[in-house]
Amino acid sequence: MFDVTTLWRAPEVNPINRKARSIPGLNPVNMYGRVFTFAWFGFFLAFWSWYAFPPLLTLTIAKDLGLTATDIANSNIIALVATLLVRLVAGPACDMFGPRYTFAACLLAGSIPTALAGAVTSAKGLLALRFFIGILGGSFVPCQVWSTGFFDKNIVGTANSFTGGFGNAGGGVTYFLMPAIFDSLVSKQHLSAHVAWRVAFIVPFICIVTVAIALVLCCPDTPTGKWSERHLRAEQNLTEHGVTGDVVNLPAGFGGKSNSVGTGSPSAGSNEKIDFTATGKVSGTHDHEAQLGEQQMLDTARGEIVQKPTFKEAMHVVFSPQTFVTAGAYFCSFGAELSINSILGAYYLKNFPTLGQTGTGRWAAMFGLLNIVCRPAGGIFSDFLYRRTGVWGKKLLIHGYAVITGVFLIAIGVTNSKSTSTMFGLVAGMAFFLEGGNGANYSLVPHVHPYANGIVSGFTGAMGNFGGIIFAIIFRYNGTNYGRVFWIIGIITIAINLSLSWIRPIPKGQIGGH
Repeated sequence: MFDVTTLWRAPEVNPINRKARSIPGLNPVNMYGRVFTFAWFGFFLAFWSWYAFPPLLTLTIAKDLGLTATDIANSNIIALVATLLVRLVAGPACDMFGPRYTFAACLLAGSIPTALAGAVTSAKGLLALRFFIGILGGSFVPCQVWSTGFFDKNIVGTANSFTGGFGNAGGGVTYFLMPAIFDSLVSKQHLSAHVAWRVAFIVPFICIVTVAIALVLCCPDTPTGKWSERHLRAEQNLTEHGVTGDVVNLPAGFGGKSNSVGTGSPSAGSNEKIDFTATGKVSGTHDHEAQLGEQQMLDTARGEIVQKPTFKEAMHVVFSPQTFVTAGAYFCSFGAELSINSILGAYYLKNFPTLGQTGTGRWAAMFGLLNIVCRPAGGIFSDFLYRRTGVWGKKLLIHGYAVITGVFLIAIGVTNSKSTSTMFGLVAGMAFFLEGGNGANYSLVPHVHPYANGIVSGFTGAMGNFGGIIFAIIFRYNGTNYGRVFWIIGIITIAINLSLSWIRPIPKGQIGGH
């Protein structure tokens, strides 16, 4: 039974990697609660700014810049291209430099074009600006890698789904915030529409810069301290728990070295092999430590300490069937979410013109806001299945969510309803399974090649963006025939997930991640 006090009390921790086994999300004073808060809030602000244009784009900005429907569609596509590239780079960057600094770098780099929104005067300028603002979307990768680094396997799916879900909700909140800020500037500050929408972008800029600086100053790289010392800390923790006897090797080759774990006092760069046998006993001097057995300690030390990748090793991870599973499923689910986020307000405005820009924007916001509930639900259910069925349960849940999502997408496209209750109901049902599938996906990701978590997270996230680009292009060439594209995406989602369902969730013989 769930213990509500875990939401604020200091969590039990894994004695080797010091990862928490519960989420003190309501206790920002606690290190784990603080990282959890900065992870989701930083990504929330990034997503808000990343999708700050669509709520004002169809009417206000289009009128001011003289945009055509094609210009708007192209800007929605270009907004995803930079994110695709940044996510591919952010994954290995997390493994090399740590997710905290990578996260802050993405936020600060993306904040600059956000502040420059007021300089746009043409369609070409809008394309260039939205491309560089897309850097903010890359912050999802360090957000998830950072969260994975602080929460253990029993709860990591829930942690990742909450940080991702709360963050993705920024895509919904922006449909409330940007029109509200714009309306306030027009009605209370008496700015013209031409000036007001430009000034509105200063608000997310200030918020992003503040949080980026704060997360660097207030949070650590890992539960054990500096990112560069993570291997040494694991060795020291094993030593403190009386590990002696057998040789324990970390995955060889990463960073050009074979890493070993051992007793004694090895230096961070030591190449000596030192002997260990885990006793599984926990010293009474270590408060809040979970009781782990010998095999769990060994698996943690050997297979779950992130390594610096070479290009060859990174390609081996990227092109493994297991990485294709998470990437293919995310291509469908998050790709659909991104492309639908960009056009949903316009779709509602077409079918329900009496609602106006503000009304349709608020209803479109509900799709993104459902991430607050739906994405965490996917992660929670995934962890629940994991405790009872193992990793296979997590994988099958992803495909189950996807097939049901596909059915809803087809229903929305075929009916193309002009009834608000029918349309909003179908979209809400689709959102539950689509966003839940996103949460379930990043519940599985930490189990796949855990020693290269940044690479797997980055490639999976990038494929989500690639899906968004492909689906946005399909929307682009179908004009305002939004319903047709919905059922096309539904068929693609079902087909891809059924084709991936036979692949085992983790590689045979993999150490760690079970």
